[in-house]
Amino acid sequence: MPTHPKLHHTAAPATREHCVPGFWPFMAMAEFGAAGLEIFRHNMEFAEEALKIDHGLHPAWASQHAVACTLDTLTLRDFSPAAPAGAVPTLIDPPYAGHPSTIADYAPGQSLVQVLLAAGLRHVAVLDWHSATEAMKDFDIDTYLAEINVVVDDLGGRVNLIGLCQGGWMAAMYAARFPHKIAALVVAGTPLDCDAGDGFVKHAAHDLPMSFYEDLVAQGDGRMLGKFMLAGWKSMHPEQNYFHKYVELYEHLDDPGFKTREETFYRWYENPIDLPGRWYLQAIKHLFKQNDFWHGRFVGLGRKLRLADIPCPAFLLAGEADDITPAAQVFAGETVLGGPAHRVAKQLVPGGHIGLFMGHQTLRTAWPKIGAWMLEASPGS
Repeated sequence: MPTHPKLHHTAAPATREHCVPGFWPFMAMAEFGAAGLEIFRHNMEFAEEALKIDHGLHPAWASQHAVACTLDTLTLRDFSPAAPAGAVPTLIDPPYAGHPSTIADYAPGQSLVQVLLAAGLRHVAVLDWHSATEAMKDFDIDTYLAEINVVVDDLGGRVNLIGLCQGGWMAAMYAARFPHKIAALVVAGTPLDCDAGDGFVKHAAHDLPMSFYEDLVAQGDGRMLGKFMLAGWKSMHPEQNYFHKYVELYEHLDDPGFKTREETFYRWYENPIDLPGRWYLQAIKHLFKQNDFWHGRFVGLGRKLRLADIPCPAFLLAGEADDITPAAQVFAGETVLGGPAHRVAKQLVPGGHIGLFMGHQTLRTAWPKIGAWMLEASPGS
């Protein structure tokens, strides 16, 4: 007579619970004790922080300011709303190259805006470039020059103009088109002669056909999407951006200062903005491929723009290790700017491209001197 199944059984294996996938992490904690629990906690915290710095942060301005006006391409942020009447404003033109304008006011104690105010400049404002919408896809360089002109007129008609990276060639174009409106010009990490030196952007512009860039714009339905540009910047240093970044985060997860620095950086870096396709293709063709602005062939707002037509004092700032805009591309301007030679100053600083605008050392040593230089070059600032 067969034994009743309920009366005849074998004990379940001790590890049967492991067959239920949802319990695996908890069984690991039980088997490894406190050490396993700590590893699990650390790994979960790492996953949350990695997700946060890649997708969960948003750009932020470090300093209090007022919105002075909003146009199609930009918002003017005024960091000196109570500036005395008659003070020559200093207008910062940040890079319009796929990242937010907040790099000009990056973090408390690490802000170009704050450094310039501390140097004695009484009125500082920043152009906050908008991410291109569908309606903006056909905006061109003239559109941006025209809206800068509206801002300058609203600020009183004459400014000190600081251009960072791409913002530098836009600032120089504006100064060439409206020389009487610029009291002093500063360009930092700016490709004035795009054929000089040996940089990543120069090679990308010349090695890839125009059709490559046109295809990228077509994939963005008429815009150059910021995510495409971000992928390009990351490809310059893939090991850092796709591997070492996470290793360093894991190793320093219990260091609050490290996490704060990482979050501040990726709040800016991982929030790319889109560019109008027409504007972007103009820049690729006429600046980086044909070098038309350097040669005085580029037409902006109805006139050929030449660096030689910029008579104001100018300051050129470059980084020793800048692999995006080599120093030669910046300092070439010294030979062609239209002002007297003694009114063109230049400085080469340690570090790479981004550090020119938000690096601790450059903000502490170079920019206060540039602020003092502007005060001397443009009395009343």
